[in-house]
Amino acid sequence: MKALIPSEVIEQRIFLIRGEKVMIDRDLAELYEVQTKVLNQSVKRNIDRFPDGFMFKLSKQERDELVTICDRFETLKHSTSFPFAFTELGVAMLSSVLKSKRAIQVNIQIMKTFVHLRRMFTENKELSLRLEELEKKYDKQFKIVFDILNQLLSPENPPKHRMGFYVKEKVAQYSVKKNRN
Repeated sequence: MKALIPSEVIEQRIFLIRGEKVMIDRDLAELYEVQTKVLNQSVKRNIDRFPDGFMFKLSKQERDELVTICDRFETLKHSTSFPFAFTELGVAMLSSVLKSKRAIQVNIQIMKTFVHLRRMFTENKELSLRLEELEKKYDKQFKIVFDILNQLLSPENPPKHRMGFYVKEKVAQYSVKKNRN
């Protein structure tokens, strides 16, 4: 069966806010093909189903940061309202609040995407742990290999190379002495 919404589309709409993977109410409403107002009204009518850990309202700073990184949230820039962010549990609970067939199918796809992302994270973490164990065991023999693998796993700190010409001090001293004569 072909997915209703490709998981890549869903993955692009998952953000890490307050240390949680969340989806914003506007994105969810768009995926469910309902207005954001309708989605939020349904949530407010069933607020007992959304305890802490299921959803939270973004702060002004979080909203502004979201607007900065995503053009699709540009309309929130001067809005007085703050969007809701739904965690994985909150998204799962939405399926009991929104009753349409589309909402159920979209929810299934979203939950599969969350599981896929969690699995990728876990596998990467396991790989890092295995690499550390091997590094401790064979540290001297394979130091170069482990250094390269560590650089590949953490590309945030790429090595910086100096650009330009290098002048050795002896050459500079020689030219100064030569000019004095």
